[in-house]
Amino acid sequence: MKKAILDAAETRARRGGYNGFSFRELAEDVGIKSASVHYHFPTKEHLAEVLTHRYVDRMAEYLGDPAKLAPRAAVRHLANAFVTANETDDQMCLCGLFAAESGCLPQQVRPEVTAFFDLIAKWLDVALRPAESAPKALEIIAALEGGMLMSRAKQDPAILRAIVSATVKRVRE
Repeated sequence: MKKAILDAAETRARRGGYNGFSFRELAEDVGIKSASVHYHFPTKEHLAEVLTHRYVDRMAEYLGDPAKLAPRAAVRHLANAFVTANETDDQMCLCGLFAAESGCLPQQVRPEVTAFFDLIAKWLDVALRPAESAPKALEIIAALEGGMLMSRAKQDPAILRAIVSATVKRVRE
């Protein structure tokens, strides 16, 4: 039941942000009473913290070992997560949305959001090799998150795909 609640919360949060879901809506989504959601997650803040931690863990698992990929292949691999979320799942990056809401995001959720960006930056630093690392990693993350935002705002998936293509071309092998 806990996983079903988290899955429902993730779907709603990736479409509407932190304020895009309530315990009542999650209860309806999974076919339980709102009190049962509270049983598993006493507060919305706790639910969002667990949800974000799970999202970071899943991204780490998806990314795998960056040393096993050539720099361009690594960027394509990372970008694929964004393109799939945008086009197949019709959802935003959870941590990208939460980062945009950081001014009103509960304090206990913020470290998890930061952990997501730290994970990707460190992964890219290894994948891009020392000569390509620090600023490149941050530029790539910004391009993917920003490309996803623009693509969704303009309802044009080609925008993110064009940004991915341009970003990959700038990476040296």
